[in-house]
Amino acid sequence: MSKSDFIEAVAKKGKISKADAKRAVELVFDTLETGLKSKKKEGRYQIGTFGTFSITQRAARKGRNPRTGEPIKIKASKSLRFRPSSQLKKAAGC
Repeated sequence: MSKSDFIEAVAKKGKISKADAKRAVELVFDTLETGLKSKKKEGRYQIGTFGTFSITQRAARKGRNPRTGEPIKIKASKSLRFRPSSQLKKAAGC
């Protein structure tokens, strides 16, 4: 589902205009982004019955270039992960 499909679904379900739905969706995404930025140190952002976003650290490691077989260094990085709640899993049939 694309973002525009999501906005259209929100508009239909909420019986509101697409413009209002777009503002609502953007507000939710902006709030989520702000929450994740503020939780950098703790690394977790839990949203009730939806799920938990977490920021994890990946250590630097050695890798291999698959084309040449040459060893390369991979820098340390951060990764965003999402773990759905049990209610969301049930709703999705998982």
